[in-house]
Amino acid sequence: MNLAAWGHALVGIAYSLFALKLLQQDRESGSPLPANGVVSATVVVTALWGWMGLAYSFGWSGHWLLMSQLMDSLRYAGWYAFLLMLLQLGSTVQTAGNLKRLTATAATLATLGIGFAFLGYRSADGMVGASKWSLMVAMVSPVFALVLLEQVFRNSTEDSRWNLKPLCLGLAGAFLFDLYVFSEAVMFNRMDVDAFSIRGVVHTLVTPLLVLSMTRRSDWVSKIRLSPKAAFHSATLLIAGLYLVFMSAAGYYVRYFGGEWGRALQVAMVFFALISLFVLAMSGAVRASLRVFLGKHFFRYRYDYREEWLKFTRTLSHRNSPQEMGDQVIRGLADMQESQAGALWMRAHGEAVFTQTAHWNMHPAQGKEPADSEICQFMETSGWVINLEEYRSFSRRYGTMKLPAWLSEIPQAWLVVPLMVGPTLFGFVVLASARTRVDVNWEVNDLLKTAGQQAASFLAQMQATEALLEVRKFDAFNKMSAFVVHDLKNIVTQLSLMMKNAKRLGGNPEFQQDMLMTVENSLERMRQLMLQLREGATPPGATFGVDLSAIVDRLVSVAKGRSRTLEVEILDPVAARGHEERLERIIGHIVQNAFDATDPSGRVWLRLDRASGQARVVVGDTGQGMSQDFIRDRLFKPFQTTKQAGMGIGAYESFQYVQELGGKIEVDSTVGVGTTVTVLLPMFESRKASDLH
Repeated sequence: MNLAAWGHALVGIAYSLFALKLLQQDRESGSPLPANGVVSATVVVTALWGWMGLAYSFGWSGHWLLMSQLMDSLRYAGWYAFLLMLLQLGSTVQTAGNLKRLTATAATLATLGIGFAFLGYRSADGMVGASKWSLMVAMVSPVFALVLLEQVFRNSTEDSRWNLKPLCLGLAGAFLFDLYVFSEAVMFNRMDVDAFSIRGVVHTLVTPLLVLSMTRRSDWVSKIRLSPKAAFHSATLLIAGLYLVFMSAAGYYVRYFGGEWGRALQVAMVFFALISLFVLAMSGAVRASLRVFLGKHFFRYRYDYREEWLKFTRTLSHRNSPQEMGDQVIRGLADMQESQAGALWMRAHGEAVFTQTAHWNMHPAQGKEPADSEICQFMETSGWVINLEEYRSFSRRYGTMKLPAWLSEIPQAWLVVPLMVGPTLFGFVVLASARTRVDVNWEVNDLLKTAGQQAASFLAQMQATEALLEVRKFDAFNKMSAFVVHDLKNIVTQLSLMMKNAKRLGGNPEFQQDMLMTVENSLERMRQLMLQLREGATPPGATFGVDLSAIVDRLVSVAKGRSRTLEVEILDPVAARGHEERLERIIGHIVQNAFDATDPSGRVWLRLDRASGQARVVVGDTGQGMSQDFIRDRLFKPFQTTKQAGMGIGAYESFQYVQELGGKIEVDSTVGVGTTVTVLLPMFESRKASDLH
């Protein structure tokens, strides 16, 4: 016997034993389900397919070939019926129409397969031959079977999947092999003899998986629901299958009419078809269009709310830091509507304007929106999602509301989603146009409004958590200060005792030696305390003029003592308003940070001049630099630092004191390039006596 005969023999034996086991199982159960009866009939037909193929392999009458092809078509019809029955077990009014269309398609394919089975013939070379239309139906049949199988598995419950998994794996393997065999036959107008010969072996190898599923549970599934997600994947699979069928037919005709170039053109077309299919599958616009089409024409509601809510919650929860929360909110809302970009506006604590705090695939906007503006008041009072396309066409629906200039300058702006915390507008998200046209109806509005409320709750919780952490850090800092004060008290007591004894024992050499050791020890202890706590109180009294040039000279000397070079350029000697030692500590802190961030081979410079009636101190370096996110979110906040041993107090103190003076600190930094810090201070100018009256 040849390999094909052995394969058909194995199919006949394996599925005959399988049929006997199913018959015994049905008798023991007493009242078998209709699906079990369909499976039993399909297994019997598969066994007949094997035996009739074996008979033809021994050279018996050609009628056995026709009967074998007929059994092959009936076998597919049986699996169609079984999979459709599994879908019908959990069908609802919503999925009834889809099941009718699937049933009609299955009946059509089964009828065509049975009809073309009677047109089978034996070619002159002994190979099993068929017409091109028969091969086409034979190729489409496993594609449709895979679609049904995918819908059954994807829409089954977790409990049911335990039972269905072996069945799906076994049938998928058999269907995929048949798809390979017949697609190659259609594409190249020839049957792969080796592949066709082992069909029986492949179908025999999957038998244990089918037997395992049959013995696990008799009711198969508890409940199946056709979800939009499953419909999308199934439709994608079906479209891909039909596309490959079409390209196979086109390749056949190209080869048939292409002459001597037919073979080469056919191979090129197959390659082009696969590349095009891959590009279309990766296209977000194509996926979005298909998803919108299915939701609009096949389902009563556009969204699977359970799936959307779980996905949105996962998006909000998936963040590495609080600073990333804004990006996650934008992404979550954008994914709901197939939007490709967006930006978030929020109001900082104590401020009366909304500023852009995060953006995704959208250029940053510098515009600020007052909390009492028309658009903010409209969103706060109505809670509506503003459709900018609708506004441009039917502005009367939005009353007297006017769009701000910065929003009109965003060409791709589409929807403005309010983020409400109770009756208060916490922020809003501007979404860009979707990949495909989406009808913004009541369902879209309700989904975005509800999602916006959840996002606002997440953001409010994040801000409250940050505030609580800051309070806890200050509490810890206060506790640490108590220990520092205690140590300072001990040092003061020690020094006071030493000064008291100095009047009496000042001439004693031993006392003098001990006094020097005490002073040295106290100095070292105070240095250690300063390393732990680098915060000084504001000096008492009024501010006065401070010569910044003198401060710069002292900083140069300090840097020289530490073997570092500070490049200085004094364009205008100026006097600034403030306390000298406080300003020296602030400028010195900035210079020291520049040295810390810069290698000894790098440059640190300082420039002193006037700008717009203010004293300007510019400190630059070629160090490691800082990210824009760090500058915006962490630089001037307490206990935020990039140093391993720092406390993050210096930058916070500098910022606060400069603001108290009426000045300003600006930072321009690039990671890996360097940082430039500009300090603007009010100038001190002496007044005439008459000015005081």
